[in-house]
Amino acid sequence: MSNAIHNFLEEKVKPNFDKGGKLEKYYPAYDALETFMFVPGHTTGKTGSHIRDGIDMKRTMIMVVVALLPALLFGIWNTGHQYYLALGEQADFMTKVIYGAIEVLPIVVVSYAAGLGVEFIFAIINKHQVNEGFLVSGMLIPLCLPVEIPLWMVAAATIFAVIIGKEVFGGTGMNILNVALTARAFLFFAYPTWMSGDKVWIGEGTNEAVAYADGSTGATLLAQATEKSSGFVNAAGAQYGDTFWNAFMGFIPGSIGETSTLAILIGAAILLITGIASWKIMLSGVLGAYVMGLIFNAFAVNPFMEVPAHYHLVMGGFAFGIVFMATDPVSAAQTSTGKYVYGFLIGILGIMIRVFNPAYPEGIMLAILFMNVMAPLIDHYVIQANIKRRKKRTLAVA
Repeated sequence: MSNAIHNFLEEKVKPNFDKGGKLEKYYPAYDALETFMFVPGHTTGKTGSHIRDGIDMKRTMIMVVVALLPALLFGIWNTGHQYYLALGEQADFMTKVIYGAIEVLPIVVVSYAAGLGVEFIFAIINKHQVNEGFLVSGMLIPLCLPVEIPLWMVAAATIFAVIIGKEVFGGTGMNILNVALTARAFLFFAYPTWMSGDKVWIGEGTNEAVAYADGSTGATLLAQATEKSSGFVNAAGAQYGDTFWNAFMGFIPGSIGETSTLAILIGAAILLITGIASWKIMLSGVLGAYVMGLIFNAFAVNPFMEVPAHYHLVMGGFAFGIVFMATDPVSAAQTSTGKYVYGFLIGILGIMIRVFNPAYPEGIMLAILFMNVMAPLIDHYVIQANIKRRKKRTLAVA
């Protein structure tokens, strides 16, 4: 069946898009759809990121999307869970999933529609292949946003991130900043009331639900940590029995895909087993955050510095950022030693920003974006150090 479809495309459809065909100028759009369905017989590209292996860039990006599915699926269920928890009502598993899907999937659809629309336009204008990188960015953007974000904001942020964060630098493989975090940063600075503050994020549903949640909960876990309260409370105002366990499992309000550390770790395992992501960045990022947490515990002068170091690893978007965004092969450090330094500094800066900025009790986004800019400098000094060591060995032998 697949061979018949492929032959049909090659013999009947493709000639219309080849040079001289009546749809020649739309060849990039056809090529994107064909290579999405069938592995092409050519490498991904000559500049920026490209794959010279048994799979092409699209298959690599799709594997990352697969790794994101546990976080997406849990985020859909948790959206419904937090909504009915805020109402104080009981709901079965499927009821929560259906509500969550209604809230979450439109955000995913808008992200892909806006981003791929821009990608196709640039590909047709510049007469190059459609960049594959947005297959991942299109999923990352919704997962790092609050569920009640207006759809037009999602579209605006996505278009901004693709144009300003990637296309102006030359497309996939040439951007210096993580595209998804560029979209989130755009929303954070352009519409701060939607992206920051200490109120929990749950589905809008009815005004009654929103009013109940705002009135009964103090704040998100990160914001509550700045207060010397006897314990954390959930979306229904009830105190958690085991805050660390609930945060690890993800039974807390937050951005769509960032709440469940367990789901994120499943995705991390997929990325590591397939060899797509760097374990060096993940490990050093976790160590950097834990070390910074221990230092703050030792010299605590404010409530947030007293938060146990291991709590920082499961709160906010730390785990999601370290696994899926810090490891971006384009904007991260490229050298082996540089990856350790890059990840470790992200961990340190992420917790430092989180602790010292009570107006924005989450620092992983800013930490990763800052280190994206510093990554080439880190690689430069690592390479220079290697050159000096080799030069000394050469002179010693001579």
